[in-house]
Amino acid sequence: MEDDEEEFTALFRRHYPRVLAFVSRRTDQSRAHDVVAETFATAWRHFRRLPAEPLPWLYRVARNSLANEDRAARRQLRLAERIAGRGVAHAADHAGSVVADVGLRDALARLSPADREALLLIGWEGLNNDDAAQVMGCSTVAFKVRLHRARRRLARLLEAADRADTAPPRDLYGAASPTRRSA
Repeated sequence: MEDDEEEFTALFRRHYPRVLAFVSRRTDQSRAHDVVAETFATAWRHFRRLPAEPLPWLYRVARNSLANEDRAARRQLRLAERIAGRGVAHAADHAGSVVADVGLRDALARLSPADREALLLIGWEGLNNDDAAQVMGCSTVAFKVRLHRARRRLARLLEAADRADTAPPRDLYGAASPTRRSA
């Protein structure tokens, strides 16, 4: 039992910063610490069955924990709306504000959650396709297809945003404004 504790402590020290960073990019700091604590509690319960490289497994547990909390929050919101008998305004998600490029952040926000997650696992978390597939709960081949499609969708969104930025100004009715010539 003491050996397990020492091994788990080493695992915790090695992976805690990366798991916390992974979760922090997806939620606020106070919630992130709770999710990471739950992730490592789950890891302790399954310690003898962890894969040789546990980081993708830890990411998956953290991701599932966040999804469970999101579902619970939506259920609570729906209940509150039913009780109040009226709609409740949704708070904005500020997790994307860490992305410096506004155009990229906006394009990522317009992607589906699955597309966004595939891109972030590779681009931000630095996982390889095998590990990212494990986090997403699919085969490596399926993940590669998802990633390819997500990259294509992101490129189309960025191209559309570039075209919109370089388009001539339009009047209120969508017609191009006439350009003035100097005499």
